[in-house]
Amino acid sequence: MSSSIAPAPEKPRRLKVAIVHYWLIEMRGGERIVETLGEMFPDAVIFTHVYDPSRISASIRAHDIRTSFVNRLPRARQLLGYYLPLMPLALNRLDLSGFDLVISVESGPAKGVTVPEGTPHLCICCSPMRYIWGMQKDYQQHMGLVTRLVFSLAARYLRAWDRASSRRVGHMVSISQETAQRVRQIYGRETSILYPPVDCARFRPAPKREDFYLLAGQLTPYKRPELAVEAANRTGRRLIVIGEGEMMGRLRAMAGPTVSLMGWQPDDVLADHYARCKALIFPGEEDFGIVPVEAMASGAPVVALRRGGALDTVVDGKTGAFFDEPSVASLIGALDRFDAVGGRLDTDAIVAHAKKFDRTVFEEKLSALIGRLVTT
Repeated sequence: MSSSIAPAPEKPRRLKVAIVHYWLIEMRGGERIVETLGEMFPDAVIFTHVYDPSRISASIRAHDIRTSFVNRLPRARQLLGYYLPLMPLALNRLDLSGFDLVISVESGPAKGVTVPEGTPHLCICCSPMRYIWGMQKDYQQHMGLVTRLVFSLAARYLRAWDRASSRRVGHMVSISQETAQRVRQIYGRETSILYPPVDCARFRPAPKREDFYLLAGQLTPYKRPELAVEAANRTGRRLIVIGEGEMMGRLRAMAGPTVSLMGWQPDDVLADHYARCKALIFPGEEDFGIVPVEAMASGAPVVALRRGGALDTVVDGKTGAFFDEPSVASLIGALDRFDAVGGRLDTDAIVAHAKKFDRTVFEEKLSALIGRLVTT
């Protein structure tokens, strides 16, 4: 009697993936998405305009990173805004042939790459470019007269290109309800929601919370850090600020004796302050905002402006408190209300809520989406 051995099942073919990101010069929300994508696809090639390896995680640095010609221009890292009009051309020159899947992470020029016919292109839209849609005046206020004029002319061209390039993307997802609404208004596209990944396992509450508020993140005008500093000045509340950016000089000048500005700090120092702070103050309007979720994963409540991505992540009265207007008076009112009830908020419930945005959830949903894209 003869016997036969059934052939071993074929291993699934590993996808050859290209990840396109606008620039890699610091680790913020978009870069955390790129980091997770890179770990999901260890052989992926990452394309970007400008790259500063000293400010990027080792996980991203481990990849084959290819830059556009913008990276070779003078002082590219410092003059990104001035080189924006050249980025559509730079994207068009990137060679994406031979890839099974292209994933662009967009809130700067990234999705406008030329993808070979038949190659799926998934865009994870953090936001349509803020510099040309809605926040142009915020970015122009620090420019000289001539620069503002040139930027205004360039913005017209970029808006036309941005809309046109959005129509070439095969599938687009948004990272929040706020982003989905802006995509609908600007690009005329309906999108599903894929919340960004937060590595909740990196964070845990301290045994006891301390009597200081925390402000963390990039210190730029649209994030409104001055509201938190002035609220602390007026009320005598202790505030610790972790972050850097163009507003650091102004904040140092206005900070009173109860405000400490620590500048940029490594991840472990930030996590320690999340764990010990009384609450995080989140005064700006963000497309999503990973910082509040990281704080909640550490058991910290969040006092946030009732706009943007905070509406997706913060639950008023359960994981924090909202204030309604981007003003010092409105923030102080919310802090007063929070001080009255903050100690009664359930730390375990706050941590459990943050886990709804955990990296494992992102990976599961993205894998299912990619499975549909590459088989259709």
